[in-house]
Amino acid sequence: MAAKWIETITGSLEQKKQYKQDKARMEALPEPYATAAKAVHRYLMYSGGITDGDTLTRMFTDLADLWERAATDGTPVRDIVGDNPVEFAEAFTEAYGGTQWIDKERARLNKAIENAEEGEQKGAPPPWRLTWPSACGD
Repeated sequence: MAAKWIETITGSLEQKKQYKQDKARMEALPEPYATAAKAVHRYLMYSGGITDGDTLTRMFTDLADLWERAATDGTPVRDIVGDNPVEFAEAFTEAYGGTQWIDKERARLNKAIENAEEGEQKGAPPPWRLTWPSACGD
């Protein structure tokens, strides 16, 4: 019972467990793979923006698999990430799709513009014109 309540607040405990396992797998890699895997992981955490836990978990599991395979095969790090590691990481993220935090803001912007357009069609002044003078102290 308590686990369901906690998951409602914090998200899936199973996903968190899987995430920790995948992170431990990357940390256990031999050098230079561990350094490269951790660097890509960090970049994905900051830039990926994926908010769907299932997608994020799958992405990090696949990332750990990729680096483990590279270490096993002895594949050079540059053969994995290419000349542009940022481009590699962003392409890796794009392959997973999923909901990103920016999607909510894009929808909010589109809705605001639609509302503004509806107001123009009705002849109402835009809401910012009503509040602008008071915001400037006029």
